[in-house]
Amino acid sequence: MNTQTNRDKTIIRTSIIGILANVFLAAFKAFVGLASNSIAIVMDALNNISDAASSLITIIGTKLAGKEPDRKHPFGYGRIEYMSAMLISILVLYAGVTAFIESVKKIIHPETPDYSTLTLVIVAVAVIVKILLGRYVKHVGKEVNSDSLINSGEDATLDSIISASTLVAAAVYMFFHVSLEAWLGALIAIAIIKSGIEMLSDTLSKILGERAEPQLAREIKETVISHPEVSGAYDLVLHNYGPDSYNGSIHIEVPDTLSADDLDKLIRKITVDVYQKHDVILTAIGVYSINTKDPDAIKAREDVSKIVLSHPHILQMHGFYLDKKEKTMRFDIVVSFDAKDRREVHRQICEEIQKQYPDYTLQIAMDTDFSEETAG
Repeated sequence: MNTQTNRDKTIIRTSIIGILANVFLAAFKAFVGLASNSIAIVMDALNNISDAASSLITIIGTKLAGKEPDRKHPFGYGRIEYMSAMLISILVLYAGVTAFIESVKKIIHPETPDYSTLTLVIVAVAVIVKILLGRYVKHVGKEVNSDSLINSGEDATLDSIISASTLVAAAVYMFFHVSLEAWLGALIAIAIIKSGIEMLSDTLSKILGERAEPQLAREIKETVISHPEVSGAYDLVLHNYGPDSYNGSIHIEVPDTLSADDLDKLIRKITVDVYQKHDVILTAIGVYSINTKDPDAIKAREDVSKIVLSHPHILQMHGFYLDKKEKTMRFDIVVSFDAKDRREVHRQICEEIQKQYPDYTLQIAMDTDFSEETAG
C-alpha cells in the first residue's frame, strides 16, 4: 500500500469519526436547547451539523482528489482538496453569519431561558468532546498535510468555545438572573466569522499559488549539488498540484568540459534521485556551463560577482560564462521582491558591468525568486 493510499485512508477515517461525533452531539444539543428554550444551545447544535457536513465534504474531496490523471487533467486532481477546504471555510463563515443574525434577534426580542442540571451536564460533556475532537482532527490534519482536516479541527475547537460560553451564560443567569447568552452568542459569532475569513483567505492563497516550503527547496538543492559534477543548483521552480504533490524544474551549474553524453547521464541520475528522496518530479533540468580552463574568465567572474553582490537587493548571481572569442558575457541575477523597482536594479547593474567591460556584449537575465531567498 503506497503512501498516498495510507494518507487518504487516514483522512477518511478521521472524517468519519468527526461525522459520528457531531451527529451525536447535534441530536442531544437540539433536544436540550428546545427543552430549555436556549437559542445558544440550539445554534450550537446547528454548528455540529455544519461540522458533520464539513467532514463529509472532506471525504468526498479526498476521494475525488485521488483520481488517476487523465488526458484532460494530466497532473491529476489533487487540487480538489483545496476546493474542499474552501467549501468548509464557507460553511464556517455561513454558520458565523447565521449565528450572529439569530443572536441579534434575541437581543432585540429576548426570551427567558430555562436551564436544568441535566442541561448543563450535557453541555459540559459536549465541551470536553469537542475539545478532544478538535485537537485530534487538527493533529491528524497536520500529520497528513490536509487543509480540510485542519480547518475541520479548527472549527471543532471554535465549537467547544461556543459550548463553554453557554455554560458561562447559564451560570450567570442562575446566580444573578441576568440573561447574557444572546450577547455572548453575538460575540462568538463574530469570532467564528473572523476564523472563517482567515481559513478562506489561506485556502485561496494556496489555490492562487504560493512559494514552496523553504525547507523542501533547500533539501532538493542539497540533493542536486551532492552530485560531484554539479557546482551549483539554481532557479528551482515547484508547481503544486495538491498537498505534497509537486512538479518542478531547476538549473544546474556544470563544468564546460562535460560532453552531451555526460550531461544526459547526470540529468537522469538527478531526476531519479530527487524523486526517490523528495517525491518531486523534475520535468526539466536546465544547464549553465561555467568556465574552468580560462584563468581570465575565472578572474572576470570574481570581479563581476563583487560588483553585482554589492547591491543590497541582489540575492544571487549564477550561470556566469565568458566567451572571449565571441566577446560575450552572460549570467543571471536574482533580485529580491523587497526592491522598490526590480527592473531599475537590473538596469543599474547592466550599466556598471558594461562600463567595466565595454568591449563585451552582455546577456544579463533577471531571475525571479520562486523558491527561497537564499543563495543556492
